[in-house]
Order: sequence, then C-alpha cells, then structure tokens
Amino acid sequence: GGGGRSEKIRTYNFKENRVTDHRIGLTLHKLDRILAGDLDDVTDGLLADERTRQLAAGLEDGSTAGA
Repeated sequence: GGGGRSEKIRTYNFKENRVTDHRIGLTLHKLDRILAGDLDDVTDGLLADERTRQLAAGLEDGSTAGA
C-alpha cells in the first residue's frame, strides 16, 4: 500500500463480533475479547506475516537462513 488514508488496516464489525486485519488477511470472530485486551491471535498473525516477508526478502536477495 501507498499509505493513503483510504487504505483500510482493520475493520471492526460489532454486530458479527468480528475483526479483520486487511494487511495480513486475518479475520477473527472474537472482537469482544480483542477489545478487552486478548491480542495474542492478532499479534501472532502479524509476527507470522513479518517472518514470512523477511524470509521472502532473504530469498530474493540470495541470502539463506543460517548462512
């Protein structure tokens, strides 16, 4: 994304008790618990996405893990 204001990061749907993080394609049906501070699934998803991006970047530049 270009960082424009119109780009969605997350959508919160209270009627369906759902939160969607559009950056990583994660949808969870526990909005009430997330708003109460239970962020483990959200942070786990973000960390997994970041690791995937780092690995992909490493493969693109020819580096290998542990080398």
